[in-house]
Amino acid sequence: MIALSQKQRRVFSQIALTAAAWSVAFIIFFPILWMVLTSFKTELEAFATPPSLFFSPTLENYQEVFGRSDYMHYAWNSVVISMGATLLGMLLAVPAAYAMAFYETKRTQSTLLWMLSTKMLPPVGVLVPIYLLFKESGLLDTRTGLILIYTLINLPIMVWMIYTYFKEIPKDILEACRMDGATLGQEISRVLLPMCKGGLASTVLLSLILCWNEAFWSLNLTAANAAPLTALIASYSSPEGLFWAKLSAVSTLACAPILIFGWISQKQLVRGLSFGAVK
Repeated sequence: MIALSQKQRRVFSQIALTAAAWSVAFIIFFPILWMVLTSFKTELEAFATPPSLFFSPTLENYQEVFGRSDYMHYAWNSVVISMGATLLGMLLAVPAAYAMAFYETKRTQSTLLWMLSTKMLPPVGVLVPIYLLFKESGLLDTRTGLILIYTLINLPIMVWMIYTYFKEIPKDILEACRMDGATLGQEISRVLLPMCKGGLASTVLLSLILCWNEAFWSLNLTAANAAPLTALIASYSSPEGLFWAKLSAVSTLACAPILIFGWISQKQLVRGLSFGAVK
């Protein structure tokens, strides 16, 4: 057997790791690629067995989507609801995380664990009471209702992330601000938030992605007026069956904005998560 030098083993190891990483990335990305390809097929080609890799692309599915429904209405609802829930969540999460990070008590950790445990609750378990509350409050099929429910379901994660970032800030810095006469508002807005802007940005990005992808509550609490893109996708499921080509087209249109947004902001998102939330 030929003995490899240490440098050769290191190069071989790097090549193997790179190949493994690309293989995993392709496996993860393949469903998205297949969805995009299927969106350009006819219904017969979409159902073909075995699947056809070579076909004549067509835009009839996208024409059907835009002709059958008001895509921009659903997209605008997704934008308003996602941004509204994220903004409201940040307004609630920042002071909550500040209090827990810098005025910690013996119940702080148990409170944080309790908040996180609510994410383990199956949504269907609380669907009936929330539906009745929304019905009595006039929040069914409204953007305000979805903003509230999206804020509540994402708030535990947002508090946890911001709390972790705040805990990395030395308390001596804040004490120095107070000795210089800074008020609580100045302490937070001029010192604390600028020092955690990377972490706050990653929290905002993650919240936007989670809100955009949320489907359960949008399907059960909306009908038409406030329905986001997730509800539009579900509308292509009918008693006659699934129209895979059209379903792929509308799914591509729904996923494209958040995929592009995630691709543009991936560096900030990964950097923020790496420097705080997973420590």
